[in-house]
Formats: sequence, structure tokens, C-alpha cells
Amino acid sequence: MPAKAVFLDKDGTLIRDVPYNADPEKVLYESGVLEGLSALQALGYKLVIVSNQPGIALGLFSQKQLNELINYFHEFFNKNDLILSGFYYCPHLPAENGAHCHCRKPEPGLILQAAADLDIDARESWMVGDILNDVEAGNRADCRTILINNGNETEWLTGAFRTPDHLAKDFTEAVGYIHSKIAIAYARA
Repeated sequence: MPAKAVFLDKDGTLIRDVPYNADPEKVLYESGVLEGLSALQALGYKLVIVSNQPGIALGLFSQKQLNELINYFHEFFNKNDLILSGFYYCPHLPAENGAHCHCRKPEPGLILQAAADLDIDARESWMVGDILNDVEAGNRADCRTILINNGNETEWLTGAFRTPDHLAKDFTEAVGYIHSKIAIAYARA
């Protein structure tokens, strides 16, 4: 039976948004993240980070530096009795001259790849992010979606896949909403 997951944007969702950061020393977790991740894991969700990382293509950090950051996340999760099931990233720049990849959010490629690799049912899963590109990627992958409205979304471009299932003020509220949906589903069963 496929698993369920919460796909998590990194910058602005789990940690403070420091542009092009690949330095673990600069990682600051958003309020309530540790407790929220623990609650999601206790509800049976796999935890998977999906993140655009164009700093590689821009030459702002190396693949080695990003690998060290990914290792840092695995170690942080481990130290806090959490399992980071995967860290999927797009190293590409935004589309130029009509050429684009299928992994850069708002494309759903990162989520679809993680779902295939980790035997995850996207329909039973959530995408949580801080911009509408995260929401679009989640919706296009057939996940339920939550937008954390912390001021990082500045364009508010609408479209067929850009409406979240829920708008939360912070990570704690996002987790509470997921929990409430499970409680409702159990009550109906």
C-alpha cells in the first residue's frame, strides 16, 4: 500500500528565506517547525523536502556545498527523532527562451519523482509552501496544498492550479489544518 507524505518547500517554509543559502550556519528554522514535523510524522506522513536550488546554475554555491546542506538536514531530522525520507531539488534556472525543465516548481516533477521513488500516493499527500509556485506544483501532482502566507508570495499570479486548499499564517497552523482533515476523515469512517 502506498505511503502518504507531506512535501515541504525549504526556504520560507521550513527555514527562514535567505536567498541562495547553502550554508548550514545560516539555517534558522521557522517557528513551530520542529513540533509540526513531529506531529506530521506521528500522523504517519513521510517528510520530503522539494526545493528549487538555482544557486547551482548561477554559480553561487557548488554541488558539494548543497550536498553538505542536504546532509545537515538529514542530521538535524535524525537528532530530533525525525526521518527525512528525501530531499529533492531542481538545480536549473527559470525557463529562458522557451526551454524549461520538468522539475523546477511550479512544474510537478520533484513531487512526482519523490512519489515514484518512495512509493507515495500523491492524492493522500500534501504540499506545503510559501509561494504559489509551490501550490501549483502540488496541485499539478494531485496533492492537497497549503500556502503559508508569510509575505514571501509577492506576485499573486492566479491560474488553474494556483489556488491552495488552505491558506495558513504559519507552519503551526498548516499542521493543525492537516490534523483537522484527518480527524474529520476518521469521524466519517
